[in-house]
Amino acid sequence: SRRHKLYREELNLTSPAALLPLRPEASWLQFHLGISRDGLYPRSSPAVSRLLRDMQDFTTISADYSQDEKALLGACDCSQIVKPSGVHLKLVLRFQDFGKAMFKPMRQKRDEETPEDFFYFVDFQRHNAEIAAFHLDRILDFRRVPPTVGRLINVTKEILEVTKNEILQSVFFISPASNVCFFAKCPYMCKTEYAVCGNPHLLEGSLSAFLPSLNLAPRLSIPNPWIRSYSFDGKEEWEVNPLYCNTVREIYPYSNGNRLLNIVDMAIFDFLIGNMDRHHYEMFTKFGDDGFLLHLDNARGFGRHSHDETSILAPLSQCCIIKRTTLLRLQLLAEPEYRLSDVMRESLLQDLLAPVLTEPHLLALDRRLQLILKAVRKCIDTYGEVKVVANDTTQPEAPASDKVKLTT
Repeated sequence: SRRHKLYREELNLTSPAALLPLRPEASWLQFHLGISRDGLYPRSSPAVSRLLRDMQDFTTISADYSQDEKALLGACDCSQIVKPSGVHLKLVLRFQDFGKAMFKPMRQKRDEETPEDFFYFVDFQRHNAEIAAFHLDRILDFRRVPPTVGRLINVTKEILEVTKNEILQSVFFISPASNVCFFAKCPYMCKTEYAVCGNPHLLEGSLSAFLPSLNLAPRLSIPNPWIRSYSFDGKEEWEVNPLYCNTVREIYPYSNGNRLLNIVDMAIFDFLIGNMDRHHYEMFTKFGDDGFLLHLDNARGFGRHSHDETSILAPLSQCCIIKRTTLLRLQLLAEPEYRLSDVMRESLLQDLLAPVLTEPHLLALDRRLQLILKAVRKCIDTYGEVKVVANDTTQPEAPASDKVKLTT
């Protein structure tokens, strides 16, 4: 505490400015009001465009640990293989108009690939993967990833200076290179070699907009039927039983409705980004069993451009079903004039941290898209198009009552 007090005095840190009142036209509020049965935001949403700009430009008012990290209270079980999220230094940053975003700092350079010997559950979380996942999700017209943007954060002025959390304050230090660094408050990570550092103060990171609070818009967290084994040698049933989908189809809520089709959408999205860590999914309770699945926490994507993990496509290859709208969008993005890599490259240029992905990662998207279409063709050849391609192009317009209602 004494060292930290001297450090703050040395840098002449000031107290944060007062919070501004909420404006009805605030981008955060307009984003929340735009959530509907069809997705987190409408196509070409002006509110989302403003929200992305605001997350890039607004001054940080406060910084704190996320709720799951607070629940740990710095206590971690070092005997467990899968470490808690505190390892990844996620922080909640707050802005004016009650804006709130999840900050994930840069842990891996863009040209670095995840080592072949790494298990997916100990992989780094990559800030640029969160950014790229948002753009890809929007290009696929899923609109299930919260708006995410890249930003250079001054870790001194925008985290240390504005946080009131003494634990977070205590993990800051000056490195031998005179850079400002901080690390996770956890026994197996309380070492300076696990820290993230500014240069000397500036640090790249991703900012993902928070969804409405659970009090206003309750959500369910549901285990993925195709969850992976989180051990060094175990396997789940779907990994050894090619007929596993027959079992899933008999279980509520996958026995009818769109839930299984939404799982296939999620698997296609995860295969494109190379994410093997989808152990749960969330959905808004208001929209019922047929509501869309939220594609949250995508930071373990885009780790290896040289490897295509086809097991991620198990829901598609085992169930042999896909939405017509999804298939049509994939077929369009396979055309030379609308090539997925080209559309992604152009979209990512809008981000402050561009280039967000290296060229090999962009080209891997085209290769993986062809593998998805090949899997669909194999299913159609086996079962016929009528059984494989589900017609979802004639769904009625969602009524106004299906909007997420926020009350003060």
